[in-house]
Amino acid sequence: MTRPRVLCVVGPTACGKTRMGVLLAQRYDGEVVSVDSMQIYRGMEIGTAAPTKEEMAGVPHHMVGIADPAEQWSVARFTAAADDCVQDILRRGKLPVLVGGTGLYLDAIVAGRTFAAGHAGGAVRAQLQRRLSEEGIEPLWETLREIDPAAAARLHSADEKRILRALEVYYETGRTITAHNEETAALPRKYDAVYIGLRFREREDMRALIDRRVEHMVADGLLQEVEALLSAGLPPASTALQAIGYKEFAACRRGEVTQAEAIELVKLRSRQYAKRQLTYLRRNGDIHWLDWEKERDFDKALQEVTEILSALGLR
Repeated sequence: MTRPRVLCVVGPTACGKTRMGVLLAQRYDGEVVSVDSMQIYRGMEIGTAAPTKEEMAGVPHHMVGIADPAEQWSVARFTAAADDCVQDILRRGKLPVLVGGTGLYLDAIVAGRTFAAGHAGGAVRAQLQRRLSEEGIEPLWETLREIDPAAAARLHSADEKRILRALEVYYETGRTITAHNEETAALPRKYDAVYIGLRFREREDMRALIDRRVEHMVADGLLQEVEALLSAGLPPASTALQAIGYKEFAACRRGEVTQAEAIELVKLRSRQYAKRQLTYLRRNGDIHWLDWEKERDFDKALQEVTEILSALGLR
C-alpha cells in the first residue's frame, strides 16, 4: 500500500522555515501545518514567531493560534490534532507541508505514533504529585525501577516529569510505558515524508541572526505581549509561559531581572535551543540539507529544493 506523501521543512530556530514552507506550498499546491508546540497559543504571536497574515501570503496555515494560553497541550493531543489537519489536506488533494522545529512532535506525526494512555491532571497524577511533595522524587523513581526497569534506566533519577508520566501510565493502564513504546516503534511509518532541512554553514552566522531576531521581537512588543498574558490572569507556571522569551520577561516583570538581563537570557536560551534542535535533527539521515551562507537566498534555495523534489517524483 502506497503511503501518502508529506513534505517536511525542518531546521533550527530563525533559519527561515516559515518562508520556505510558504514558498513550497505555493509551488506544489499545498497547505502548511505548523509543528511548533508554542505557536498553537493565541496572543503569543511575537515571541513564538508565529507567521503573520502577510507572511502566510494567502497559503492556508493550520495549528497556529488555535488554543487559549491557559490550556495544557500534551504531545499526544497536539499530534492528534495536527494529523487531523494532514488527513483533511490530503482528502482535498493538496500537499501537506509540515513546518516547525519541535522534532519529537514532527516525528510522531510522520510515524503515526500513538502515545500511552494517561490523564495528566487526573486522580492518579494528583496522588503521585502528593507523594512527590511528601517523599521527594527518589522513592518514586525506585517504584518505577521495580515496575518498569527499562524506563527507570533511561531516566535520570531527578527527572520528575517523565518519572511521574511513566508511573501514571502504568497505574492507569496496567501496562508499562516501555511496552507501549516498543509496540509503537515496530509499526510502519504512516506517511512517506520528504525532509528539507535549513541551516547555516557557519554557526556564528546562525547565532548572530538569532540575536537580531530577539532584538526585533523586543522592538515589536514582546514584553508587552507577556504583560498582557499575565494581566489576563495566566498563571506563571502555565505551559505557555515556559516558552523561551515569555519565562524570562515574566521574571523581568516580577523584578527578578532587568530588561537588559532578560534580553540577554532570551538570546542565550534561543541559541542553546537551536543547538539542541540541530543535535536532534542529525539523527535523521533522510534530511536534504540546504546550507545558508551569511545571507539567506530563498530564490536559490527554492530552485535547489525543486530539483531535489523533481528527482523524487514530486512535480
